[in-house]
Amino acid sequence: MMADPSVSAPKLEFAAGGGLLSRRMLLRGAAAGSGAALAALAMPRPAQAEPALPEWVTVAGERARGYGMPAEQEADVQRAIIEPFGDLARAFSLSGTPHHKLRGTITPNGLHFEVHHGGRPNLDPDGHRLMIHGMVERPIKFDLNALERYPMVTATHFLECSGNSFFNAVMPEPMQSGCDMLHGLLSNSEWTGVPVRVLLEEAGVRPEGRWVLAVGNDAPSLARSIPVEKLMDDAFVALYQNGERIRPEQGYPMRLLLPGFEGNMNVKWLTSLWVTDAPAYTKHESGEYTEILANGSSVKFTFAMGVKSVITHPSATMTMSGPGFYEISGIAWSGAGSVRKVEISADGGESWAEAALQEPVLPRALTRFRLPWRWEGAPTLLMSRAEDATGAVQPTRSSWKARYDPSNFLHYNAIQPWQITPEGSVQNVYA
Repeated sequence: MMADPSVSAPKLEFAAGGGLLSRRMLLRGAAAGSGAALAALAMPRPAQAEPALPEWVTVAGERARGYGMPAEQEADVQRAIIEPFGDLARAFSLSGTPHHKLRGTITPNGLHFEVHHGGRPNLDPDGHRLMIHGMVERPIKFDLNALERYPMVTATHFLECSGNSFFNAVMPEPMQSGCDMLHGLLSNSEWTGVPVRVLLEEAGVRPEGRWVLAVGNDAPSLARSIPVEKLMDDAFVALYQNGERIRPEQGYPMRLLLPGFEGNMNVKWLTSLWVTDAPAYTKHESGEYTEILANGSSVKFTFAMGVKSVITHPSATMTMSGPGFYEISGIAWSGAGSVRKVEISADGGESWAEAALQEPVLPRALTRFRLPWRWEGAPTLLMSRAEDATGAVQPTRSSWKARYDPSNFLHYNAIQPWQITPEGSVQNVYA
């Protein structure tokens, strides 16, 4: 958009080094003219001739269709496919959400990340059952129609694989890829389903039942042990995602939703809740999802995802369009609750400015943050750090690495720096 010459440039209020402007310039809103004034700081584009009347206004458009699809021009907005073992184990596959091509906080259903340990099963919803058994007074089996009759809840929550950002965690040199590859095992949706508490209370959990083994109906029968307290709190059996039935890659016809807990525990294609008196120490919790510390000891059952933030605009693989005004934007989240604050640095951490948080700031959900910025065309190191309601602050990469064995890549939540060259190229770096 070409700058309006009638709009006078505002008096700039700098909040930190590197050209970071005060977030109050955004918070004042359009009523104060800040939007137009900030736009005046952008590099103007040359005037263009009035275009001819487009053909589409002279003929009838397309007819209505049964399911809406993105515009053809947006065909490149897709998930990044990750197959770490290639043809050797094609069923172990992942796909990353392209956060650098999205805005807002809700992830479209077709772009929600996937992690499959044994491929995506094709289940018949009519034959699928959910069993609640073990240390209960009344073992119960539900089909989908029965669950549809129970009272439901709707809540917006993120899901994050505990291996999200694993390239940054373990690679000696930073990989030059977009947010879909680097931080794409994270998505945020509105989920609707039946509270697990209601189902467990109907089954009657015995006093000695302190854990529940959740089992999925996929090829490896993925199973995770979950404390009863979490299931009695905010967990639910999700049947809908963003208003429509959850999709096969998200666990159709039902999945477990544990707000804030690592993605692997949110068992997809849920078929069994087995109440026990102790954790089962399954393969997926005693092997693959155990963290090795720097002193050689291990940490089991790290459930909640740590506080984290990532600047998505600008971010790696992008190219700046020249000096001038930009809005720095990104997402922040925490498995412990809501995000309290996000700070941004444009000088490699020498100074920090507080970003504006987009309302509503929901617990255990993605929060969009923004801050106006004037880039002068000089080399710049951009980074963000988040703080959650518990007071936990996002760590640096060096402090995170110092805690763990070099082989560990789980629960990586370190600060993400982006290096901007004088030519405007945005690169992934370690700092």
